[in-house]
Amino acid sequence: MSDVKLSICIPTYNRADFLTKALTYFVETYEIPYNYEIVISDNASPDNTAEVVENFIAKGLPIRYFRCQENLGIEPNLASAFRHARGEYNIYASDDDMLVMDGLIEAISYMDKNPDLVVCYAPWYLHNEQLSVDHGTFYTVDNDVKFKHRNFMSVFNFLIDQHVFPEVGIYRSAALRAAWVPRYFAYWAFSHLAHYLDIGAVAFLKKPFYRAVIVSKIVRDRPQLGNEEVMTAWDRYRGGLEYFLYVGAKRGAIEQTADSRALYDEAIKQFTLTRMGVAMRFWAARKDYVRAYELYTRLLLGGHRNNPEVTQISRSIHLMAAVQTLSWLVNASAEVNRLVLYGVADHASLESLLREVGLRSDVAVISYEPDQAPDVIERSAVFLNDAADRDVFVARGFPPNLILSDADITRAILP
Repeated sequence: MSDVKLSICIPTYNRADFLTKALTYFVETYEIPYNYEIVISDNASPDNTAEVVENFIAKGLPIRYFRCQENLGIEPNLASAFRHARGEYNIYASDDDMLVMDGLIEAISYMDKNPDLVVCYAPWYLHNEQLSVDHGTFYTVDNDVKFKHRNFMSVFNFLIDQHVFPEVGIYRSAALRAAWVPRYFAYWAFSHLAHYLDIGAVAFLKKPFYRAVIVSKIVRDRPQLGNEEVMTAWDRYRGGLEYFLYVGAKRGAIEQTADSRALYDEAIKQFTLTRMGVAMRFWAARKDYVRAYELYTRLLLGGHRNNPEVTQISRSIHLMAAVQTLSWLVNASAEVNRLVLYGVADHASLESLLREVGLRSDVAVISYEPDQAPDVIERSAVFLNDAADRDVFVARGFPPNLILSDADITRAILP
């Protein structure tokens, strides 16, 4: 039988610099008071990841290293790390994040004292590594709370009421073997939680044991997997919560009357809409106003007109989505290299907005000139302030479907 208390499971791919930083914390900072191992699963990295691992093994770190034959994707690589783990407890650690030692030690002590627990969750810090400061936690737990085996209804209400995302946990190996399975349309954190609760008790602790690095010392503006998930996963959140209820219903712990199902559906709807509001803000911050507008319409339909996210964006979303729609239509037209503005009062301001939302740099924004050559006309789009001027441009030979009026654009951007 293994005497390893904790397996710290690190999936990685082509990020030797990040992995170096992560492993350096084990050498210089972390003090782990029991036997542990670091299980690294390498998704066939083409860089010097293997060399980095060998260097840290030489420094005495208890690393077990496994390399996939090909890049299997993020979730299979994480599963690989977990399947190779030998510890009593397992925790995932990203190759660019950090552990919080006092929280980790306290959480494991809590699990030792509660042998019926199969997983222990906690919120995580959002950390600026360049400034060495935390910017709050992703969610909050007011007090440590333990839920008994198959107490699905109480856990469901807790998730909904607290807006909890059970993503960072310490897992008992005996439960992880059965609970960590692939799920695609049902968000993994909710579906896995259902399986853990089906096996034993689960807990949510107030004190974090993990830091998610949002600003890194290595690359300041690197892509954030968590951010990408927030921007696209709202319907999978719904799927995960519905899957959670399904497992509870199959175990006889969730009532299945028509009235109760309507209540569950409304609770999940409001949870999902709230997450869509966050996604809308992220898309707007990325200056993708068309996607933000799509979410805006769903939020309004769902009754979230007073949602702070909606209120904040409502002043500008219609204009920016309309300008970006015009930009997209021009960009999507092969060989078009001019956009003629006609009847526009502030040419410079509109051009500035078009550039801001992504109009191709090779597309010249120009005013109308009556003597334009036929080959120039063939490669020009036209934006008209007044649709009544359309016939003039059709008569001069401009491509009819590239003559776009303000009414054409705004018809699809409803107030």
